[in-house]
Amino acid sequence: MADGSPLFAGRCAVLLTKHRKEQVIRPILEKAAGFQIIVEAGFDTDQFGAFTREISRPGSQLDAARLKAEKGMELAGTEIGIASEGSFDSHPLIPFVPWNVELVLLADQKEKLEICGRCANSETNYNHRMITSLEEAEKFARKAGFPEHWLALRPDNERHQSVLKDINTWEHLKDALRWGFAKSAVGKVFLETDMRAHANPTRMRNIQKAAEDLAEKIKQQCPQCASPGFSVTGVQKGLPCEECGCLTEEIKARVFTCKRCGFSREEKAAEREHAPAGRCQYCNP
Repeated sequence: MADGSPLFAGRCAVLLTKHRKEQVIRPILEKAAGFQIIVEAGFDTDQFGAFTREISRPGSQLDAARLKAEKGMELAGTEIGIASEGSFDSHPLIPFVPWNVELVLLADQKEKLEICGRCANSETNYNHRMITSLEEAEKFARKAGFPEHWLALRPDNERHQSVLKDINTWEHLKDALRWGFAKSAVGKVFLETDMRAHANPTRMRNIQKAAEDLAEKIKQQCPQCASPGFSVTGVQKGLPCEECGCLTEEIKARVFTCKRCGFSREEKAAEREHAPAGRCQYCNP
């Protein structure tokens, strides 16, 4: 299939970002969609939530991405808005493993169409620690990939109102520690990884993966109306066990749905017709 979508070709889209996300988003989406992306960098996107907790995110991760896309379209006067939003938490199954979810959203007001790319993995340096000495800080910083990956610091704890960001050299880190210890009432500072995209190359790579996922979804056209974004919206479980024939929790089919006309169809999830007995709750309870 040729690059570009007939729905987007020759149009203009805006990407709202002040953290240089266009470096990994623009080349991928311009090629996949065929539109031109302009960057709106003058708006403070921290108004929609900050990783260092000064401002809480309004609603869900997807809600925040939508707000960014809408604000970008409002500022630039375009009908297509692109936005990125990340979140960091614990792995859904392994609580002590950090987990990064990145969304890259495309919203088309004219066509009333929304397509979202996603990346979710444990490839992140997301971490924080209470620090009582320079030695502890240096150990934490090296593990975090500093100075390529920046740090942020607060006196006392993660709730202190004062915060230093943009810590990206060893001298700056030492100065920040002196400042933090001087302001601390307990002789400790709260040191954390800076998760803003321009300050965290690992996160930027995950944003790129989310943009690549969005690009693939743009290329997938609906068989009914040819709209881009015909992608997986759900799964059907119930692959029968190879031994007893009972239905298992293994995925039997994936459900693809058009975001524009609502057309839906199922596609087999795997070549196999049966699930291994080891995945059966009766044969292997």
